[in-house]
Amino acid sequence: MRISYSVARHRAHKRLFREAKGSYGGRKNLLRTVKETVVRNRCFAYRDRRNRKREFRALWIIRIKAAAEMRGLSYSRFIHGLHLANLGLNRKTLSELAIHEPQVFDEVTASVRAALATIASKS
Repeated sequence: MRISYSVARHRAHKRLFREAKGSYGGRKNLLRTVKETVVRNRCFAYRDRRNRKREFRALWIIRIKAAAEMRGLSYSRFIHGLHLANLGLNRKTLSELAIHEPQVFDEVTASVRAALATIASKS
């Protein structure tokens, strides 16, 4: 007796078409191009989940740099002073402070300056 795979195949095709929904032209309704599109989209999704982390870190650094330079410190000296002052704030938190809580960021900058001054006086 011959076995029919039609139900399983139809389900697999439907899954692919559902994943390619919203694409343009044959990329949403021709099986061969849908397969290509879905594979390509999955590759982009995998790659960009990692790239998103890089892009956010770069954004936070840009924000901290701007806020630190407004207060007369370069980014590198600010981060160095942050480590000297033993402040365990990450870049995401610092950028949020710089935007939403500028007075708190001023206090952080003051403690960074004090830490930098103690190192400068020792040498």
